Amino acid sequence: MEKDLLQEVRAKANVWLNGDYDADTKAKVKALLDAEDTTELVECFYKDLEFGTGGLRGIMGVGSNRMNIYTVGAATQGLANYLRKNYGKNADIKVVVGHDCRNNSRLFAETTANIFSANGIKVYLFENLRPTPEISFAIRHLGCQSGVVVTASHNPKEYNGYKAYWEDGAQVIPPHDTGIISEVNKIKSVSDIKFNGNPDLIETIGENVDSVFLEKIKALSLSPDIVAKHKDLKIVYTPIHGTGVTLIPRALKMFGFENVMGVDSQYVISGDFPTVVSPNPEEPAAMKLAVEKAKEVDADIVMASDPDADRMGIAVKNNKGEWILVNGNQTAQMFIYYLIRRNKELGLLKGNEYIVKTIVTTEQIAAMARKYNVPYFDVYTGFKWIAAVMREQEGKKRYIGGGEESYGFLVEDFVRDKDAVSACVMIAEVAAWAKDNGKSVYELMQDIYLEFGFSKEKGISVVKKGKEGAEEIKKMMTQFRSCPPKEIAGSKVLVVKDYNSLRRIDMISGSSTEMDMPEAANVLQYFTEDGTKISVRPSGTEPKIKFYIEVRLPLASRDEYDTVNAAAEKKIEAVRASLGV
Repeated sequence: MEKDLLQEVRAKANVWLNGDYDADTKAKVKALLDAEDTTELVECFYKDLEFGTGGLRGIMGVGSNRMNIYTVGAATQGLANYLRKNYGKNADIKVVVGHDCRNNSRLFAETTANIFSANGIKVYLFENLRPTPEISFAIRHLGCQSGVVVTASHNPKEYNGYKAYWEDGAQVIPPHDTGIISEVNKIKSVSDIKFNGNPDLIETIGENVDSVFLEKIKALSLSPDIVAKHKDLKIVYTPIHGTGVTLIPRALKMFGFENVMGVDSQYVISGDFPTVVSPNPEEPAAMKLAVEKAKEVDADIVMASDPDADRMGIAVKNNKGEWILVNGNQTAQMFIYYLIRRNKELGLLKGNEYIVKTIVTTEQIAAMARKYNVPYFDVYTGFKWIAAVMREQEGKKRYIGGGEESYGFLVEDFVRDKDAVSACVMIAEVAAWAKDNGKSVYELMQDIYLEFGFSKEKGISVVKKGKEGAEEIKKMMTQFRSCPPKEIAGSKVLVVKDYNSLRRIDMISGSSTEMDMPEAANVLQYFTEDGTKISVRPSGTEPKIKFYIEVRLPLASRDEYDTVNAAAEKKIEAVRASLGV
C-alpha cells in the first residue's frame, strides 16, 4: 500500500515538474523528488488541498496539498466559473479581495485579483493588509457579488488560507458552498486557470473604504457621554503582529478613548509572529506581553485581536489585583448584557430586536434574552450561520448583537462576519460603563452571575488520529446517539437534541418534536435536571471529537465567587468522568 502511494505521489510530482509551472516551483519539486527521505514529498502530494465550505486552509509550500499560487489559482478559477454560472455569462460581476499579514498573503491576493480580472470580473483589491470584517463590509458597500480574504486566522505561521464570501458579505452557505466546491473540483489542470490578469479591471481601494467603515463603527456607540467622562480609561491593545493595527487604535480614538497603549513589539506587522508561538488570543502565551504592559501601567483592560482581526480576547484584573484572561463565553455574555441593558435604558427596545448565539455558546445569553423579552436564535457553530439569520431578518427585525464561545462577536449589521474592530471599541465602552457605575469589568462579570446564576464552561477535544481514529470517533457518536446517558454526574438527563435527525427528545415522556434548523449536522446535546448542558460533535477539520460542557450553580454573593468557581470546576470533572472523557 505504501509503495503504491509513493508511486502515485511521484507521478503527481512529475506532472508539476514537467508541467506549466514556474521555475522556482519546479526546482523545489525536483529537490523533493531527489531527497532520500520521502516524507515531505508525500505530505506535499498525497492528496489535493480540499476546498471545503470554509474555503482553503493549509501549510504553505509546493504541491497539490499545500497553499501556493496554483492551489489558490484553482480555487479562484472555480469561484469565478461559479459566479459566471450563477449570475450569467455576460453579467457585470464585482468582487473584493483582501488579505492579512501572513507570509505570501499579498502574493496570493494579487494572484486572486489577476485570475478574477482575467475572467472579466471587476476586482476591488485592498492596497495592503486589512481586517477580515472590513472586507465583509466592503462587499456590501461596493455592491459586489462575492469576495475573498486570504488568511489563516489564528493558525501557526506555516499556514495560510482562503475564505470565500457571498454578496451579503457572509461566508458562503448552501446552496452556494456546494456549488463552488463542485466548480473548484472541475479544475484538473494548471492550464484551466487564467493567470494573466486585466489591470483595467483591478481597482485599488483603501482609505476611501476605511473612513466609511470607521464612521459606521463610531456610530455604534450607545454611551458617548460616558466614554467622554472616562476618556482616560487605560487600555492596553495588541494586534499580535496582524491587521488589527491598521484600524483598531484609530477606531478607539474615534470612539473617544485617549489613553490607548500599544504593545510596541507586537505592532510590528509580520507573518513570522516573532513574539509568540501561536497568534491566538485564546492562549495565555499570546497575551503575555500585553498583560505585562498592563501591570506596568496599571491598566483597566487588555484587549488583543488575532492576525485577521475577526476574533478578540481580553484580560481584566480580579478583586485581588491579579490579571486573568476572560473566556469567549464570558465576553459574549458581557456584550449581550450591555447591549440589552443599554438599549433598554435608552428606550430603544421596541419589541422587534433580536440576538443570535451558537448552540455551543453559554445558555446565560438565552436567560438574558428571556428576562428582557428579546427574541434570540440558536444556530450552528460558525459565524456564517449567524449571518444567515441576519439575512433572513433584514428589514423585519433589528439585530442588536451576537456571538460565539470561540471569541467571535458582532455588534453591528453592516458586517456579516465576526469583527474584532467593533468588539474592541464596544468592550472598551462596556468597561467605561462599568466604571461609571462604580465597578470594574471583573465585578460587572460577577454581577451578571449574581443576576442569572453562575455558569462555567469547558471545551474538551479528544484527539483520535488516522483511519482508526476516524472509525473510533464515528463509533463514539453512534454510541452516544443510540444509547444516550440517563444521567450525567448524578443529574437526570431531561432532554436530548439530535441535530442529525433534527429531533428534540423528552427523556421523561419519551416524546420527540422536530427542530427547525437549516440542515442536519452531526451534533448531540444533553440537558440535565441541574442545568448542565453537554454538546458533542466531531471536528470538521481535525481528527478530534469535541465536548462542550456547561455547568450551573447558584451564587449568592461576590464573596462566594471563588468557592463556587472551584465547585463548578469539580462538577465539570465529574461530568467528564461520567462521559468517559
